[in-house]
Amino acid sequence: MQKSSALAASDQEALSLAEHLVGSIERVTFHSDETGFCVLRVKARGHRKPVTVVGHAPAVAIGEVVEASGEWLHDRNHGVQFRAGVLKTAAPTTAEDLQRFLGSGLLKGVGPSVAQRLIASFGSRVLDVIETKPHELTRVHGIGMAKALGIGEAWAEHRALKDIATFLNAHGVGGFLLTRIYRAYGVGAIDIVSANPYRLALEIPGVEFSLADQVAMQLAIEPTAEMRLQAGLIDVLSEVVKEGHSGMPAEDLLRKASALLDVPKVLLAPVLEAQCASGQLVVDELDGRRSIFLKNLYGAELFIAQRLKEIAQGFHPWRGLDTAQVISEAEAAIGVRYSASQREALAASCRSKVLVVTGGPGVGKTTLIRSLTHLCAKHELQVSLCAPTGRAAKRLAESTGFPAKTVHRLLEASEGGFRRNAKAPLACNLLVVDEASMLDIRLTAALLRALPDEACLLLVGDVDQLPSIGPGQILSDIIASDAVPVVHLKEVFRQERESRIITVAHAINHGLVPDLAHRPDSDFYFVEADTPADAMAKMTILIRDRIPRKFGFDPVRDVQVLCPMNRGRLGTQMLNGELQRIFNPPGADSLHRAGWIYGPGDKVMQVRNDYERDVYNGEVGIVREVRRDHGELTVAFDERQVGYTLRELDELSLAYAVTIHKAQGSEYPAVIVPIAAQQASMLRRKLLYTAVTRASRLVIIVGSRAALAEAVTHEDEPRLTRLRNWLGA
Repeated sequence: MQKSSALAASDQEALSLAEHLVGSIERVTFHSDETGFCVLRVKARGHRKPVTVVGHAPAVAIGEVVEASGEWLHDRNHGVQFRAGVLKTAAPTTAEDLQRFLGSGLLKGVGPSVAQRLIASFGSRVLDVIETKPHELTRVHGIGMAKALGIGEAWAEHRALKDIATFLNAHGVGGFLLTRIYRAYGVGAIDIVSANPYRLALEIPGVEFSLADQVAMQLAIEPTAEMRLQAGLIDVLSEVVKEGHSGMPAEDLLRKASALLDVPKVLLAPVLEAQCASGQLVVDELDGRRSIFLKNLYGAELFIAQRLKEIAQGFHPWRGLDTAQVISEAEAAIGVRYSASQREALAASCRSKVLVVTGGPGVGKTTLIRSLTHLCAKHELQVSLCAPTGRAAKRLAESTGFPAKTVHRLLEASEGGFRRNAKAPLACNLLVVDEASMLDIRLTAALLRALPDEACLLLVGDVDQLPSIGPGQILSDIIASDAVPVVHLKEVFRQERESRIITVAHAINHGLVPDLAHRPDSDFYFVEADTPADAMAKMTILIRDRIPRKFGFDPVRDVQVLCPMNRGRLGTQMLNGELQRIFNPPGADSLHRAGWIYGPGDKVMQVRNDYERDVYNGEVGIVREVRRDHGELTVAFDERQVGYTLRELDELSLAYAVTIHKAQGSEYPAVIVPIAAQQASMLRRKLLYTAVTRASRLVIIVGSRAALAEAVTHEDEPRLTRLRNWLGA
C-alpha cells in the first residue's frame, strides 16, 4: 500500500521533534463547527500566564485538558502563538475545571448555576454519573427526568465525537478533516470507517486516496481486498473526470489503477467488470475503444444529447417571419450594418429552435444577441439571457439593455439542486446562453431540464477558448456533431481591426507567434523578462506606476494578473502575496485564515458556489469592512454586499492574480500575463488565447519569447467525451 502524504516519514520525524504543550482551556476565542479550526487561551503547565493555542479539533470546551504538539510562532498582529499540528482534548480532572467545563454551555440545559449544583452533589464522579446513571441527576434541585435524560444524551454525543477524533487521530487523520467526517457520518463514523475506510476518499472532500489507504493499512485490510480495488478504480476515473474527460478507455483505467494500487491488472479486471455489471460504473465505446464512465456523469451527457434533439425538432415560436424584413428592422432598431455571417445567424435564428453561434473577438457576437432581444420584445416573446459567470452576465446585461443572470441564479440554485427543472421550467420563448464554451456536462444538463419544450435555445461562445473547468466540451462537441445549425461569425469589424488585442488574439488562434514589436500608442505590449524574478520586478513597475500613469487605470480594481498556473514563482499563490504586500499591506484590522490575510481594500474571489448567499465560484469583489472583534468581514461584489465569518473565509482567495481558467467568462480593462519556461507543462494555445481575449483595453505579456512561442504552437489534447457521437447518431 501507498503511504499517505499526510503522515509521511518526514512528517512523523517533524512531529517527534515538535514541542509539546499540556494545560486546561481558559477561553475558547474561536471554534468553527464546520472546519474544526480553533483559537484557544490555555493555562499551560510551565507558563505563568495563559497562552494562545491555534489548531483543529472537532469540539472544544472551557475546562477541558488540552494536549498539543507543534511550534511557537510570532504572529505580526496576534503576537506569540502555539501552532498545533496535533491537538487532543480530554475531560477535566479538577473540581474547578469540571465546574467551568459543565457550565460552558457544552451540554444543553446545563449553565453555570446547574454546573455548580452538580459538582456539589457528585463531585469528581459527576461525568460518570451523567454517562452511566443520568436518572440520578434528578437528585439535583431544578433537574427533572426529561432534563436529566437530555443531559445524558448530550454528553453521549460529545463523548462520541471525542472517541471519533481519538480513533481518527490514531490512524493519521486530523485537522479540519475530523469535523468533515463527523458532519458526514455522525456518531456512526467509527463503525463506517472501520468497515470501509475507502469511503473517506470517495465521500469526504479533501481526503485523498492515499490517506484512506493509510487508514486501511492500519486497520489490517489486505492490499487485494475488493473494497480497496473498487475504490482505486473509482479514484483513478474520478481524477480523469477532474481533467475534463467524461470517461476513459478501460485498458488505461486498469493500467493506472494497477500502478496506484501496486497490484496486477489481472486482479483488477474482474472487479471492474463487476462494478459495470452492478451499474456502479458504465461501459461503452469511445472513439472505437471500450471505455468506462461514472454512472451519473454518463447519464447526464446522454440526457443532453437526447434533450437537444427533442428541442430541435419542436415547433418554432416565430416560424413564418420574413427573415429579410426581420434583418432590416433589426439593423434600423440598433443602428448597425450587419456582416454577411451576422445576417446568416439572424436568418438561422428565425428557423432553427437550437442554434450555435461561435466566433472570436470583435466579430459581433454581442451585437447579434442585442438584435435578438429587440426582435423578441417587438413580437412580445419572452427572452432569458444568462452566462456562466457573474461578470459575463453583467456585461451581457449592459450591452443588451435586458436583464441577464448567471446560469445558477437563473435556475435558482440551492444546496439541494436547482429549483427550476422539468417540473418547474423557465418561463421563456428564447434562452440565450453567452460564453457557452464554459458550460460543463452537469450544468448543461440542469439547464436543458429547465428549458420548456416550446422554447428556442441559442448558444453563443468562442469555441477556440478553453473548455469548461468541469467535465465535458459541450460547445465543441455540439459544433463537431453537425446535429444542429452552427454559424461561424468571421468578419472582424473595422473599429476592432484597429485593436492589436484583436489581431494578436487571432494570430495566436491560428498558431502564429504575434508581432511583438513595441508601438507607443498600442493596446498590446510584450515586455521581455529572462527570469521569474525579473518578470515580477517588471510587473510591479507596470501595475504600480506605468499603467496608472499612462492609461489612468486603478492598479487593483482595473488591472488583473492572469497566470497559467497556481504554483511556481509566477503562480497565483506567490504573486498574490507579493501584490498584496505592495498594494494593500495587512494592517491591524485584518483577519487571518488558512495562511492568508484579508483586510479592507483587498481584492478577493469567491472560490466555491454559496447558494444561501447567492454568490458563486469566480466572482471577484473588494473587501470593504473588517470587524476583527467579531471575526467578520464584508465583500462588495459589484452592487451587492456579502458578509463572511472567520470560518467562512475558506470560500475566498486573494484575487490580485488568478489563473486563466478562473478568468473564463470575465473581462477586465487591463490584463497582465506572466509567461515563463518554468510553466511549460501548462503552456497551451487555448490558454494564451483565452488570457488575451479577457482584456477590453490593454494586454501586456511579461516573460520569455521562447515560452510564448511554445504556448502558441502547443495544442491541447482533446477531451474524451461521448456527446458528439450521440448527437451525430
